[in-house]
Amino acid sequence: MLAFVTLQRLAELALASHNTRRLRAAGAIEYGRGHYPVIVALHAAWLAGLWGLGYDRPVDRVFLMGFAVLQAARIWVIANLGRRWTTRIMVLAGEPLVRRGPYRFVRHPNYLVVALEIAVVPLALGLPRYAAVFFILNVVVLLVRIYAENRALAWATGADRGDADGSRHRSPDVTLAKSERSL
Repeated sequence: MLAFVTLQRLAELALASHNTRRLRAAGAIEYGRGHYPVIVALHAAWLAGLWGLGYDRPVDRVFLMGFAVLQAARIWVIANLGRRWTTRIMVLAGEPLVRRGPYRFVRHPNYLVVALEIAVVPLALGLPRYAAVFFILNVVVLLVRIYAENRALAWATGADRGDADGSRHRSPDVTLAKSERSL
């Protein structure tokens, strides 16, 4: 299980890097850069800790089935975002929000999948306290991330800018809370 998760994360980072380069070339702007290293560090610590504590533990079949369902949801999310899927907050002004697939039901389905996965993988390895600690840490980081992403998406779709007042090209980073910029 841990080998699969590790290889999956590496493949996702490669896909995200490819999509990020393509989006930047198309004029996309990145938001939430300040908290991105915190997310990377949290996920790296989660995975490294799982290798240290759970590499030789038996895998619970019920949680393994839950993990399989989450992988199907992950694929559904990535397939529906297509070239717009990345691990960073990248937005193109004027692009409509994706409203198909899981986005019909949940505004941020990828974060839901990741949050559940951060709990399910350690639970599958019999590490409930580990699951709880990293689930809580991830929720704290996601609160910052979702706030930043919502602001960026509102800006990109024109929901929070008035074309008449000249704010059309103003970045949401100008008005992000200090806590977001410092993370």
